[in-house]
Amino acid sequence: MAERILSVFIDESGDFGPYDFHAPFYLVAMVLHNQAVDISKNIDDLESHLTNIGYKQHAIHTGPLIRRESVYANDLMEERKRLFNALFNFARKLDFRYVCAKIRKDECPDVITLTARISKAIAGILKDHQNFWEQFNRIIIYYDNGQIELTKILTSVFNTLYAHVEFRKVKPVDYKLFQAADLICTMELLAEKAESNSFSKSEQEFFCSVRDFKKNYLKLLLKKHL
Repeated sequence: MAERILSVFIDESGDFGPYDFHAPFYLVAMVLHNQAVDISKNIDDLESHLTNIGYKQHAIHTGPLIRRESVYANDLMEERKRLFNALFNFARKLDFRYVCAKIRKDECPDVITLTARISKAIAGILKDHQNFWEQFNRIIIYYDNGQIELTKILTSVFNTLYAHVEFRKVKPVDYKLFQAADLICTMELLAEKAESNSFSKSEQEFFCSVRDFKKNYLKLLLKKHL
């Protein structure tokens, strides 16, 4: 029997610093891909499309793209939407599932509490979907080690619950599914902001309205939630 391998691509939003009302959440998104499902054509098609629109070998960072920050500071809305839609449609068509842990930082008075809450949230998600995880003989975690605190949490939680876990450091440009995890993380954060009608001006301009965001984008992604 062929070995069943699950790839887990992880991205986070937020940091371990003090609470800031501009960034009230800490999120950890995990894109779950059964390696038996071939997505090579999807990846080739996305890379070809990105090359055609002038973004060859480019790692899409959804948050800065929406807010017109970083490398996208001089890009027009039309260009940024084209790039966003390329990644969104890539993710929408793929056969994967995802989960997302969300922590309210205003409920965490210090970094110790925040660390404990994140650990419990991730462990809870894994246990809630135990039947899914146990389908696989091996789990490979892909993370860019962007935050050493989260790296330690992931190592501890996964190694406690599963015997055959491997960790790999990634460069976002090399893995389209890591970019999909970044997309999921941003969209789940925006979903929280949508509930409180707290879109920023740039987010409002990009999606036109909270209603359009939910109808045209969030609703489609939520179908992939485990």
